Amino acid sequence: MAILYDLHPETPQKHSIEKIINALKKGAVMLYPTDTVYAIGCDLNVKSAVERVRQIKQLSNDKPLTFLCSSLSNIAAYAWVTDEAYRIMKRLIPGPYTFLLPATKLVPKLVMNPKRKTTGIRVPDNPVCQALLQTLGNPIISTSAHVADDEEGFQGWERAKLFDELDKLVDIIIDTGLDPGFEVSTILDFTNEQPAVVRQGLGWEEVQNWIAFTR
Repeated sequence: MAILYDLHPETPQKHSIEKIINALKKGAVMLYPTDTVYAIGCDLNVKSAVERVRQIKQLSNDKPLTFLCSSLSNIAAYAWVTDEAYRIMKRLIPGPYTFLLPATKLVPKLVMNPKRKTTGIRVPDNPVCQALLQTLGNPIISTSAHVADDEEGFQGWERAKLFDELDKLVDIIIDTGLDPGFEVSTILDFTNEQPAVVRQGLGWEEVQNWIAFTR
């Protein structure tokens, strides 16, 4: 069974965050809230934990994993960011956006797209995520907590069912007392000369405003 941590959604308890981080460094996998949906995650740099995340989500190694960074400057260590991409990202983050970018050597091969050498990165607008990132000091894997063989789909799940379904698959469950969101992030692709919208999700209105502003 997973260890349950009850955290305040705005001011998460420091001692609990430190316990969670110590476990992540040792290879723990967690279920945690983001500014979009509940996610399954682990320390980006612990290979065994990343492999477990893939097993839980039934993802093959050629499917890239998104990860969270604490800030735009933190992203620059893990991806190549053009001037135009920087201007757009600075306007949008923190927020519900995933940026597809060319990966640097700091991104483990098990995480990136093996053919394109690209990676998906987010800077979440969520106090719990930010507390975890700041304390850990490096990115955290973030893949939606939808279990592949569930016929109902993630959108219909309440928090209690989500916890029950994943209790035996993860080591840590973070509960902020808030129900999981059901809308995914908006995905922007910065791997080509022209930025492109890959998926419309949360925050799409702001992206539309940016598009209108730049025309």
